[in-house]
Amino acid sequence: MKAIVQDRYGSPDVLAVEDVPRPVPADNQVLVRVHAAAVNAYDWHVMRGDPYLARLMNPSVFGRRGPRKRIRGRDFAGRVEAVGKEVTRFRAGDDVYGDLGGDDGAFAAYVCAAEDLLEHKPANLTFEEAAALPLAGTTALKGLRDLGRLASGQRVLINGASGGVGTFAVQIARASGAEVTGVCSTRNTGLVRSIGADHVIDYTEEDFTRGGQRYDVVFDLVGNRTLTECRRVLGPTGTLVLSGGGVSDGGSLVGPMGLILAGQLLAPFVRGQRLRVLTTSPSRESLTALRELAESGAVTPVIDRTYPLGEVPEAIRYVEGEHARAKVVITC
Repeated sequence: MKAIVQDRYGSPDVLAVEDVPRPVPADNQVLVRVHAAAVNAYDWHVMRGDPYLARLMNPSVFGRRGPRKRIRGRDFAGRVEAVGKEVTRFRAGDDVYGDLGGDDGAFAAYVCAAEDLLEHKPANLTFEEAAALPLAGTTALKGLRDLGRLASGQRVLINGASGGVGTFAVQIARASGAEVTGVCSTRNTGLVRSIGADHVIDYTEEDFTRGGQRYDVVFDLVGNRTLTECRRVLGPTGTLVLSGGGVSDGGSLVGPMGLILAGQLLAPFVRGQRLRVLTTSPSRESLTALRELAESGAVTPVIDRTYPLGEVPEAIRYVEGEHARAKVVITC
């Protein structure tokens, strides 16, 4: 089968299309014919081994000279081809979607996934839309629901509202009954309004950290402001949720992890306000919640561009340069 592989860290130029053996499902796994896979910032971080600190902190994903897994990609949607003997929730012919986490392997014609990393595809979504949902949707859901504890009537600000996670966060916050403010660039203000933001701040025209509004939750998806600046717009008992950010600049020691580490160190000493660092891992519970949101019409994935499997290097180059808005999807 065709797959996108790499053997060393580097730019998208290290990725290549190769013929590799078709995987065979273990007893607890499902073999899926991949119809679509999504590109995430995670993919270029792993591809480049960037920031370098991540190589030390996550050795199950990052090897010394290259990623542990040769085939890139973690989010996918497709049709079940076969199941292991211990699998009970799926059978051949089912349409599914999922997140492989650190196992990777979605940029390929076929993939094997553990049963608990899969969910039935939302019935009203295409394969491309469903593939866009798992990692970014889970990040938005956990950031707002679990860490932010966002409730109806509260005010939330989303910094990076037009990105892959941001477009889901706006919709999930809106579905929660919150008053939503999105921060984005001029070209994306219309998009952010169209998916449910009550207010949009164009960061090229206005500094959101200098405004008079105070928020119950600030969800930072960019990592381009200091903790002091973000806390300035929080209410006295508000919650700041930190999640990733950054673009590729050819390699960095800590990258956006600097802000996250600072948040972790400061959090125990902050009174009133809450500082929370978001980490996500694949789960059936999140996939089920996202499926329900999608099928109810509360969340609809926004796709910027699609690329064929052979153009994964170009797709990742587009995403890592921060040109993309919403999601970029690979068709397999």
